[in-house]
Amino acid sequence: MSCCSSDGTCSTTATVAAPAAVTTVFTVSGMTCGHCEKTVGKAIGALDGVEAVQVDVKTGLVTVGSTAELDDETVRAAVDEAGYELTGRA
Repeated sequence: MSCCSSDGTCSTTATVAAPAAVTTVFTVSGMTCGHCEKTVGKAIGALDGVEAVQVDVKTGLVTVGSTAELDDETVRAAVDEAGYELTGRA
């Protein structure tokens, strides 16, 4: 039995989160391992409006999904505080 009706609506109360409104890719230097990945992800993920963070240590790219455009200096400060260097947008 399906929870979906014939008109395409769902009869459950569960909701699906909307995708982030803005996706920004930053370049971060100094990352070399899984610990670095977690540290940078946690630092950026704690910023207001950030909904998702994907860190690729091999390329140095950090993809951030947020509700609004992020201020580069705010992101830079969070990355610097974590011990890494934000070198810019990719």
